[in-house]
Amino acid sequence: MDRPSEHEPGPPAAVELTGSDRRHLRRLAHALDPVVQIGAGGVTSGVIAALDGALRDHELVKVRIARERDERRAIADALARETRSAIAGLVGHVAAFYRPARDPERRRIELPRRRD
Repeated sequence: MDRPSEHEPGPPAAVELTGSDRRHLRRLAHALDPVVQIGAGGVTSGVIAALDGALRDHELVKVRIARERDERRAIADALARETRSAIAGLVGHVAAFYRPARDPERRRIELPRRRD
């Protein structure tokens, strides 16, 4: 049976970020160094696995995309889709990705409270 049971968490849902969430995450990401780099090989299964592992460990990760300007957004969108994360920011050759930990007790980043 390939379906997850009721007790096993499935893949995390894609994250929806507000403008204030993205601003907060960009502020936190400012001090981080890129942990994944994308070069001429583009988006490969190895790159996706490396980003997925980094997001699992850190929640907020920077990626250096050494490609032409028109390709960077498409690459960032593909990485976000494949890792079920959100793009917190894309400036120059660097993108910041955010995905909260599956276990709420392991979450280290608290997003600003939403006003309803």
